[in-house]
Amino acid sequence: MKYKRKLSDHIFDLCNGLFLVMLFVIMVYPFLYVINYSISVPVGLRGALLLLPKGFDLSAYKTLFQDNNILGAFFISIARSTITPILMLSVTGMAAYALATQNLAFGRFLKTFCTLTMYVSAGTIASYIFMKQYHLMNNFLVYVIPYLFNAYNMILIISYIESIPYSLREAVYVDGGNDLQAYWRVFFPICKPVNAAILMFGIVSQWNSFMDTQLYCAMEEKLYTLQYLLYNMLASISNIEALKSGAVEVNAQSVKMAITVITVFPVMCVYPFLQKYFTSGIMIGSVKE
Repeated sequence: MKYKRKLSDHIFDLCNGLFLVMLFVIMVYPFLYVINYSISVPVGLRGALLLLPKGFDLSAYKTLFQDNNILGAFFISIARSTITPILMLSVTGMAAYALATQNLAFGRFLKTFCTLTMYVSAGTIASYIFMKQYHLMNNFLVYVIPYLFNAYNMILIISYIESIPYSLREAVYVDGGNDLQAYWRVFFPICKPVNAAILMFGIVSQWNSFMDTQLYCAMEEKLYTLQYLLYNMLASISNIEALKSGAVEVNAQSVKMAITVITVFPVMCVYPFLQKYFTSGIMIGSVKE
């Protein structure tokens, strides 16, 4: 039976479409404005509504990349944004697999203990003393070791694993496998959606982090991350109206916009590849049959 659409249905579709277009513009335009501002000729930019760039000028980016340390900081950020999330996923995933075991001795206590770390923290001073005591100050490992375990991610993986029939684990035992083989060969591939979502969380968190650099690596310029270096640049030009890039005068606001683009662009490149796993990775395992 063919459904005959009423006038109210067409009006609803029209209003819904207009709302979605308006929502898209509200979300996309601010970043489009930042990009256009960063590559526009500085003259006459103040207060302008930028749908397209006014001219084309890369002086703001040239000003940033004149800093000899920016390339090294970029590689440090890339290194910590790849190595740390991968190791965190491995360690947290194995812990979640172990705690998802039925009738595990002290399993409930261990879950509660790990969950408490989400709400109770020793604080900055204790963390600083800990890093110094274990010689992690001015050391790249300070970007890795403190992040190897994450209680929230562990809960997500446990919820996902518990949605998988326990008989699958028993089948591995029957075939002569052990828990390590069961996790890496069977459960890890099955958990790909939640693993991808957690990996994305880790990449974004590590890429955007700069406070640990300020606390633990401020005395070692070779370990500066891109975020921390750009933060220092942003602080140094906040009260300057114009900068000099060779013989060209550069608007400080254009440099700020360029910093924003450099900060956000790599995350925008990674997100589309992991976005399809994001919703399923969070929701699957949260509903029990």
